[in-house]
Amino acid sequence: MFEVLIGAVSGIVSGTGMGGGTILIFLLTFVMGVDQRVAQATNLIFFIPTSIIAIIVNLKNKNLDIKTGIIISVFGIFGAIVGANLAIHMDVNILKRCFGIFLSLIAINEIYSITKKYKKVKNKE
Repeated sequence: MFEVLIGAVSGIVSGTGMGGGTILIFLLTFVMGVDQRVAQATNLIFFIPTSIIAIIVNLKNKNLDIKTGIIISVFGIFGAIVGANLAIHMDVNILKRCFGIFLSLIAINEIYSITKKYKKVKNKE
C-alpha cells in the first residue's frame, strides 16, 4: 500500500515537470530503506511511462520545442550510459553523498530564485 502512495506522489510531482524521480529516490531510500542503486534503477523504470504521458499531454497543449527536445534526448542518452556505468562501479555511500549534494544544490538554487523573485516584486511596490 505504501508503494502505491509513493508512486502517486512521485507521479504527481513528475507530471508537473519538477522531477518526480527525485522524490521517488528519496522516499525509497530514506523511508523504505531500499538500496541507493536499486532506488535509482527503479526510478528509471518509473520514468518511462510517466514521461510518455507527460509528453503526450504537453504535445496536445503545444508546450514542446521538439527540435530542442530531440537534441537534449540524444545527448541525454549518451549521458545516461556514462552515468549508469559510473553508478554501477561507485561505492553506494559515495553515490548517496552525491545524490545528497545534488539535492542540496537544487534546494539552494530554489531558495536563491525565490529570494530574487521576492526582492524584484518588493522593489516594484
